[in-house]
Amino acid sequence: MPSRHWDKILIAVACCVVTLTLWSLCAWQLIIKFHTEITETVVPPCFCHNGGICQDGACVCPDEWIGLLCDIVNFCEASTYTYNNSEGDIKNLTFERIIVGKYGSSNEKCEPHTANGNSSIAIRLCSRNGIIPTLEEPSVQNCNENLDSLASQVETAESSVVLEIAKTTQILTAVPDQLTTQNISAAMNISVQILKKPNISDDAQASNTVVATVSQLLDAKEMEFSSDLVNVTSSLTKTIEEFSLMSNITQTNIAVQSVPLMLNSSAILFLAQRDETAGNYQTTKLEIQKNATGLNDELSTEVQILLNITSNSSSINRRAGFVLYQNDKLFQSKTYSSHSNFSKQIVSGNIDGGTASGVEIAFNPKYNTSKFLLHDYACVFWDYAVNDWNTAGCTKEKGQVLRCKCNHTTHFAVLMAFRINYKYAKPLECISYVGVGLSIAGLVITILFQIFTRKTRKSSVTWMLVSLCSSMLTFNIIFISGIENQNARNHSSNTSGSEQQYSTYYTTNNTLLKSDLVDPPADSWCMAVAVLLHYFLLATFMWTALNCAQLYLLLIRAMKPLPGNFIVTMSAIGWGIPAVVVAVTLGATYREGKALNYRQEEFCWLAALDQDQNFSIKKPMLWSFLLPVALILLFNIIIFIKIIVSVIWKENKDLTRNKKDSFMGKITSTISVVVVLGITWTTGYFMLINQEETSLVFSYVFCILNATQGIQICILYTFRSPIFKKKVSKMSSALKMPEISVYLHSQIYHVSKLRPVKYFRETFRSFETENISFSTLSDS
Repeated sequence: MPSRHWDKILIAVACCVVTLTLWSLCAWQLIIKFHTEITETVVPPCFCHNGGICQDGACVCPDEWIGLLCDIVNFCEASTYTYNNSEGDIKNLTFERIIVGKYGSSNEKCEPHTANGNSSIAIRLCSRNGIIPTLEEPSVQNCNENLDSLASQVETAESSVVLEIAKTTQILTAVPDQLTTQNISAAMNISVQILKKPNISDDAQASNTVVATVSQLLDAKEMEFSSDLVNVTSSLTKTIEEFSLMSNITQTNIAVQSVPLMLNSSAILFLAQRDETAGNYQTTKLEIQKNATGLNDELSTEVQILLNITSNSSSINRRAGFVLYQNDKLFQSKTYSSHSNFSKQIVSGNIDGGTASGVEIAFNPKYNTSKFLLHDYACVFWDYAVNDWNTAGCTKEKGQVLRCKCNHTTHFAVLMAFRINYKYAKPLECISYVGVGLSIAGLVITILFQIFTRKTRKSSVTWMLVSLCSSMLTFNIIFISGIENQNARNHSSNTSGSEQQYSTYYTTNNTLLKSDLVDPPADSWCMAVAVLLHYFLLATFMWTALNCAQLYLLLIRAMKPLPGNFIVTMSAIGWGIPAVVVAVTLGATYREGKALNYRQEEFCWLAALDQDQNFSIKKPMLWSFLLPVALILLFNIIIFIKIIVSVIWKENKDLTRNKKDSFMGKITSTISVVVVLGITWTTGYFMLINQEETSLVFSYVFCILNATQGIQICILYTFRSPIFKKKVSKMSSALKMPEISVYLHSQIYHVSKLRPVKYFRETFRSFETENISFSTLSDS
């Protein structure tokens, strides 16, 4: 059989076996994936309007819209209001669109030379009357007063001007995002002084205005609530707690409720529930139950506090007061740090004319269970002695609704710690196992062949190809043995049954938590695997670039010798530059206890996604891997185009073999260059396409092409080598089968499994005497 036919058959058989195996596994995985998807619970689609986003079968609406389909207006349209100013002139005030429950500022500003220069003259509230948003009358400020001047005069102000000061303060705090720490401090001092005024609860307008101001302050930037405000925030919360015994006021971020106690009252329950009106929009419904028997088990209850009362007075004027805060900005902790935007409700209870023999509280946490899982929680109260949370006298009970018992009567909260619900990667798919396994075998064969036939081939290309195969081999071995994070096994064993739905995996000890987000258990092995994978994959790409440079020198500049110290220089570049990149990446991202700045949790590889599972340019995946590899691939592609145009597919008088190459030979040569230069890795960038079906297709293409890169190199650069064929022919000749006579229509045909060795020798003789050509580089 001619050598050329033998060559084609060998390549065809090997490629067909690998391709059919991998595509069969690919089809099998697709069938399993499809079967799994159709058997899972199907969440019905939702058709959200006005920019609403469908999540878990429900619409998440923007602030301007509410309702099941985000089709109900939740704002007041832009408006104009005409009023008479202090000088008797008729002026117009214009307001932009205002969200329901919020105050909007007028476009008209105070004159620049006034104390409140360039601040809005007036504010206007958008409230709801049924389902119809309604604008209330604007409040106009005195432009010659600012927060500092108001704070200096409020303590001695007469009752007749208290309302004016309260209104001006509310106007000056109507744009919370613009408030500074100094503004917040001054506004709080004003609020405290007003709420301490005698009989302030009788002035409903002034009381409502002050509470509205506090509600606005709770929308200010959290960074502005520094440690400098501890004293003033403590004073404010104490004052509001005392004020809660006298009034009933509800604002967006704070609600104050008061109720008289009957002589026989033994327990009283305060509840805040999610209330849906005709299924259109949600509000918070407040309720107080007298003589309650215990906590409410309704899941619609967001927060509740039960006071078990022991009377110490026979007075008929006993009262209980409650305050609900929708966030914890007035309770800045020195020990508990917050890193997420979870809402943190605080509830307080106070009794006048009695004491609480026991307090029970319950919170029904609202969080996205598909993204975060509750890890632990602590029942705490605000300790004014240290101005921080404390757990003394509080115990917690397990349950879907988090329940606690305490012995104190002050501000209560449940501090919660969440962990991200990581979608741990399944163990390596069969495609990866088979492909990488074949690649490991092929790379070992190629390395051994290149080393042991070095003297026979008398070529300087050996070291380059061996280095490339060595880095690729090491990467594949580490990949197949260590890419899976060990935490994935613990995750799968801890999230089974009904507990997986609520994920209340917490300790029984009621200890003060340090943070609202908990990092997964440290895994030093996974970290080491990520670093090694990063290094050896970068080294693999670097060696593809160096092989590319050598091909250019040997083929394009065929008549010129290689530069001096070529091997030493290439080795320093191939193994040194990846080490520098990995070292810089580790130094810039890795910190003790913060391994996820460098690696992922889902599997042991570079971090790429942020907390919201979106691709982040700040993560090392982009700047320490994707960008360097993109530059290398761009370089390789440019040289590849140059080689196939100038050498493989074009006649070249300096390359004698090129004149005789058939079309099949040119195709094989082109594939050989593509494989050794790693150009197939460009398919990985198409996996970044933000379209699930397209990304899935490229994922399979990427896996098939690159998991088998090692066996492809072995086929093209070892099995096709003339020396390898000689070795095979010598081994096969010893196993040659005797001739078998087959009688067919009276004629005899002689069939032998292998031809004599001499045919191979005659076929390969021309290869050994040729000058440098592309087809012989695979032999070197």
